[in-house]
Amino acid sequence: MRICVFLSAADLDDRYTRPAREFAELLGKGGHTLVWGGSDTGLMKVVADGVQENGGRLCGVSVTFLAAKARPGADEMVIAKDLAERKKLLLEKADAVVVLVGGTGTLDEATEILELKKHGHTDKPVVLLNTAGFYDGLKTQFRRMDDEGFLPRPLTDLVFFAEEPVGALAYLEESQGTS
Repeated sequence: MRICVFLSAADLDDRYTRPAREFAELLGKGGHTLVWGGSDTGLMKVVADGVQENGGRLCGVSVTFLAAKARPGADEMVIAKDLAERKKLLLEKADAVVVLVGGTGTLDEATEILELKKHGHTDKPVVLLNTAGFYDGLKTQFRRMDDEGFLPRPLTDLVFFAEEPVGALAYLEESQGTS
């Protein structure tokens, strides 16, 4: 499976890097391909290292203004002209999406895939990995949107919330019939 992971390129605390590394190792051992922002820094590097060191493949989609930070030695690396093209390419190249911890860019990417699902423009499974309760507030907000009628489809049709890496991958493999 080709799994797009939206996540931060920042250097982060162990409470975030450890579960991200665990998820990456599971991807690699499962023979999956990581589709990610292509950066060789911070959490993006941690995940790419974990996938590659455990037998998985790397498909990066960087962007012109970050090309100097693109990971050398990826199995595939595409340089998009801007962030909009990058998001489009990341989603086109993936069978599923997992959202790890991140900042505004990660949140933008996550809400775009959910918006596409909401309107029926994709049926790719989406998992939000809620490491260390990072997305508790967002989860609450999404539930409120669902409860108050802002979503035309049930929240459970749009996103699966996982608390642990193993649960995230199990959901994806089950949804794709590969478990």
